[in-house]
Amino acid sequence: MPTKKKSQVTAAEPAAAEPAAAEPTAGAAARDRRGELLDTAAEVFAEQGYNATTVRKIADHAGMLAGSLYYHFDSKESMLEEILRTFLDELWDGYDTVLAAGLGPRETLEALVTESFREIDRHRAAVAIYQKESRQLLAQERFAFLAESQRRFEKAWLSTLEEGVAGRVFRADLDVRLTYRFVRDTVWVAASWYRPGGQHSPQEIARQYLSMVLDGIAVRT
Repeated sequence: MPTKKKSQVTAAEPAAAEPAAAEPTAGAAARDRRGELLDTAAEVFAEQGYNATTVRKIADHAGMLAGSLYYHFDSKESMLEEILRTFLDELWDGYDTVLAAGLGPRETLEALVTESFREIDRHRAAVAIYQKESRQLLAQERFAFLAESQRRFEKAWLSTLEEGVAGRVFRADLDVRLTYRFVRDTVWVAASWYRPGGQHSPQEIARQYLSMVLDGIAVRT
């Protein structure tokens, strides 16, 4: 008899768990809605500026009441933090993969540039916000992670350029800090004009860009 009871309890366990199967679907829908709202907020922040954007403006663009937006987020600061963290986390996932690949300095530079344009394609609005607002946001403690990301970014690019100069892959007279600033600014400013789904893919833009940076635009004689 004890053995039979144990068997019955075991057999009943899968059936008891069945009602929970619907929960992931509801959770996925909530996450999708949250993502849609963050995308909308990013576009509004990028277009109108962070200070000029209110929760009501974001809600209007999302086609909902401001009170309903507070159901998902407690403030516009929370929305902006999540937008920027999502962008930077994905950026560093890509960068860290490149930096750990053991490539030569030229190949590393090419891969970093290509990954940057991919991120502009995925997170154009977030990149635009980062470009326009980061200096102001750094004064707020909750956005201190931006400064750490900037330090990591600078270290990754400078070390790649320095390795290239030391290995005679790049010119010996190269000012690595000036080159870093040039590459950084000319890559990320693309967020101001790039639109996903345009004539050129991120990879093609990166290829053309690298051709100009590494080989110049003058005809070789």
